[in-house]
Parts: sequence; structure tokens; C-alpha cells
Amino acid sequence: MAIKKALEKEYAKSLYLAGGLTQKEIAERVSVTEKTLAKWIKEGKWDSLKKSLLTTKQNQLSFLYDQLDFLNTDISKRDFKVAVGKEADTIIKITASINRLETETSIGDTVEVARHFIEFVRQQDLELAKTITNLFDVFITAKMK
Repeated sequence: MAIKKALEKEYAKSLYLAGGLTQKEIAERVSVTEKTLAKWIKEGKWDSLKKSLLTTKQNQLSFLYDQLDFLNTDISKRDFKVAVGKEADTIIKITASINRLETETSIGDTVEVARHFIEFVRQQDLELAKTITNLFDVFITAKMK
């Protein structure tokens, strides 16, 4: 039972952070009360987290690529054009971070794609968008198991 509640909470958090839904809509989609959702938002400080997510994955990747480019440019200006010591460690860490960000797909990413797709469909066909929303809810719930 605790695992199910944790998954519901993670799903609610993803929906909340993605934006675009009211707390009532999120509570209904996750099958919890609005009171429970409000408690999770307050305890988890989701409002603060939502603000911190302004640094998107794409912005983080851009920043990491800039750092890597800076290091490589600095190294290329020297006579000995090989990374040494801490430079090599830093390059390895930056490269690993880039790889992780480019290949990792979280529930939050899935919810974000679903939200954009549903919004696109909603402009074309509201009833179809409702059906797709229900299907995505089932899909995301299944992915969390």
C-alpha cells in the first residue's frame, strides 16, 4: 500500500510541476483528495521546486556544453594539448552529466510530452483529447509500477 501511495504522490508531483492543471484536476487524475494533494504540496515544498525547474534540461545541457567547450579551448591554447589532473576529472564528470541528461527519461519528462501532445490534440478535437488524457493517465500509472 505504501508503494502505491508513493507512486500516486510522484505522479501528482509530476503533474503539479508540469503546470497547466488545477489542484482539483490533479487530485481527480491521481485519485486522491484535494486535501491530501495540498498536504503533499506543502510538505514537499513543490512550489519552491516548481520555481527551481525554470532551469530546464535544455538549459542545463547548454551550460554543460559551454563548460566543456571552455575547458577544451583553454587546453588547445597550450603547447601540451592534453587535459591533466583535475581538468581530466572535470571533463569526465561533465561528459557523464551530459550523457545522463541526454539519455534519461523520467516520469516528469513523459508527463511533459503528454501534456504538450494533449494540448495539441485539444485544439483539433476536444473529445479525442479527453480520451488521450485518460489513456496517458493509465500509461503513466503503469510505468510507475
